[in-house]
Amino acid sequence: MSDKEGVVDLPQRQPTLRVVAMPSDANFVGDIFGGWLMGQVDIAGSIPALHRARGRVATVAVNSFVFKQPVFVGDLVSFYTRIVKVGNTSITVEVEVYSQRDPVTPTCVKVTEATLTYVAVTDERKPRVVPPES
Repeated sequence: MSDKEGVVDLPQRQPTLRVVAMPSDANFVGDIFGGWLMGQVDIAGSIPALHRARGRVATVAVNSFVFKQPVFVGDLVSFYTRIVKVGNTSITVEVEVYSQRDPVTPTCVKVTEATLTYVAVTDERKPRVVPPES
């Protein structure tokens, strides 16, 4: 952690998703809508879930979601995921979100933490068993 309040370093692994926050994702004062960020978190969390399930998944729960800092237009937003639990048909994923801003004096802050649960589903959207790890 840096001496600036809330400033952190990115995790030392590859992000699952990375996107730039755009003006169309913001309110009139330039803060990114929480709903936009929630949607991106759901997309990021679904990526390791669908790989682990080896197929279609559906979001069944947002177990926790904490907004820690605002996201601004122009921020490079990075989503880091980790599977924390695999059940019979479900997969729970933790998502940590960081914003990198101000390319002149680069700053990184953790903006969100969330845990979501996905269920593996068939093409008919019925729950199915998560296959064993290969």
